[in-house]
Amino acid sequence: EVQLVASGGGLVQPGGSLRLSCVASGFTFSTTEMNWARQAPGKELEWVSTISADGRNTWFRSSVEGRFTISRDNAKNMLYLQLNSLKTEDTGIYYCRKGAYRGQGTQVTVSS
Repeated sequence: EVQLVASGGGLVQPGGSLRLSCVASGFTFSTTEMNWARQAPGKELEWVSTISADGRNTWFRSSVEGRFTISRDNAKNMLYLQLNSLKTEDTGIYYCRKGAYRGQGTQVTVSS
């Protein structure tokens, strides 16, 4: 059974930082491209970032490019998302995903 559990969210002021983590199990993590998505209140789920299976290639939506960093540790079956220079519009529930499959998310709230 595929399991994806994200953590590390919280309340942060604009300009602040957070590091999200996701532990994966139930599939061969090291050969799987992974991504992060988020859902703001009242809005649809949107893709945020993708990382290739070997971690060498990354992609970001334009609104987070230069502020967010995605990484992974294949030895630990862990996926990460570093969020810097946070803005109020980054608020939402963040999910790590295997394709379109998402597990438990973590809430990020950016507010002064």
